[in-house]
Amino acid sequence: MSLTKIGLCSRALLKIGANTLSSFDDGSAEAEVAENLYPGVVDALLSSYPWSFATAQMRLPKLAVQPLADFSYAYQLPGDFLRALSVGTGGNSRGVSYRIQEKRLHTDMEGIVLTYIFRPEPTEFPPYFSQCVITHLAAEFCLPLTESASRGEAILRQGEKDLQKARTIDAQQQTPQAISLDGLLEVRH
Repeated sequence: MSLTKIGLCSRALLKIGANTLSSFDDGSAEAEVAENLYPGVVDALLSSYPWSFATAQMRLPKLAVQPLADFSYAYQLPGDFLRALSVGTGGNSRGVSYRIQEKRLHTDMEGIVLTYIFRPEPTEFPPYFSQCVITHLAAEFCLPLTESASRGEAILRQGEKDLQKARTIDAQQQTPQAISLDGLLEVRH
């Protein structure tokens, strides 16, 4: 079952014994806390690992403006961009030197492909990630709503266990990457 932002926040609120939400505009303390803390918690969790469900590739549009120094070209980052994983050209998705500055990607290569973490809709979160979000939200909601720091710390410890489980499950969603020995073999010859 996929959950919305309200559904994720309501489950987190239930974990700490608070009232659930019908909307972020219902005027309750729970709604105010949830609305303000949800985006940061989810973005931090998404950015913390190269999740398979939140990874995309995109050929970036080159900007007319050039960087002042160090690189020749600037490219526009996608609107849902959270974190770069790699930059490549042609058929290779990595290996290009780059820097992200001023919400643009700078590099010396043309026709680049960015592999990145994006912000999916909460209804697209797999169950293992939804559980992780719920537990981390509960830990964040705990202090402002229950004034119990020790309870929040205990929930956060569970959240870290949930995060490790989620990473393990997600890592099994693809063929493991082979270690490239090309550079090592060249050195030996």
